[in-house]
Amino acid sequence: MTADEKIRCPWTGDDPLMQQYHDEEWGVPVHDDRKWFEFIVLDAFQAGLSWKTILHKRAAFGKVFYDFDPQRVASMSDNAVAAAIANPAIVRNRLKIRATVNNARAFLDLQARHGSFDAYIWDFTDGRVIQNNWATENDVPANTGLSDKVSKALKKQGFSFVGSTICYAFLQAGGVVNDHLVSCFRHRELGAKNG
Repeated sequence: MTADEKIRCPWTGDDPLMQQYHDEEWGVPVHDDRKWFEFIVLDAFQAGLSWKTILHKRAAFGKVFYDFDPQRVASMSDNAVAAAIANPAIVRNRLKIRATVNNARAFLDLQARHGSFDAYIWDFTDGRVIQNNWATENDVPANTGLSDKVSKALKKQGFSFVGSTICYAFLQAGGVVNDHLVSCFRHRELGAKNG
């Protein structure tokens, strides 16, 4: 079976970058704080836009935000923020860019209090992956009770642009939730790894 013959979640379409992200990253359990910070940043920028748009700008976001190093992002100068706002390679949303700097600071505070963001976020499910069994894209929720709880908790920790839908997106991306459709080849693969 060639890569093109694999049955994937329909949201990938025929875009090679979307397919690669789906096949190699989406839904794979994350245990790396920098990767968690990257997903928080990218999913916040996705709000109101398509994931395809954000994914195609991911490398540019990485350059602007120091390879998603929360320590460096938290220390961004006003000039660096102004340069980011003027940079056409990323989504030039002033509020989201400023929120990224704020979220980096909140992220570091949370790490200091909980040891790591990873330990904090996985504690919501007692370290377990939630295995869903959706048949169609329409079955997959935009948010859940879990994402409501995470959103409320992160807002209390000082984060912004972490509404329930954004939180659900990064929980899916980071593999806390396996939302690959049952027909998708990755559903079984990830379920077997996490079972």
